[in-house]
Amino acid sequence: MFNKIIYSELSPRQKEIYNFQKISAYLADYGFNCIKLSDDWNGADFLAYHLNGKDTLRIQLKSRITIDKKYINKNLHIAFPILD
Repeated sequence: MFNKIIYSELSPRQKEIYNFQKISAYLADYGFNCIKLSDDWNGADFLAYHLNGKDTLRIQLKSRITIDKKYINKNLHIAFPILD
C-alpha cells in the first residue's frame, strides 16, 4: 500500500523531520523521550529527556556531517544520519 520513501527526494524540511524521527526512535531504546523544538533554542533542535528524570540532552540535528564553530561551548550534541 505504501512505498518506502527515497530520502534524496525529500525537501530539506522533510529530511529534518525524517532524521528527527529516526534519532528519536534510537534514543527511545536508551530511555529518552524526544521533544522537537519549533525553533533553535540555544542551538538545539530538540531535547531528549531521560527517564531517570535527571539527564537532558540538547541536540542539534544536521542533515550531513558538519560542525560549525558557532556550536562550540554550547553543551550541544550534534546528530547526523548515516544512511544505508
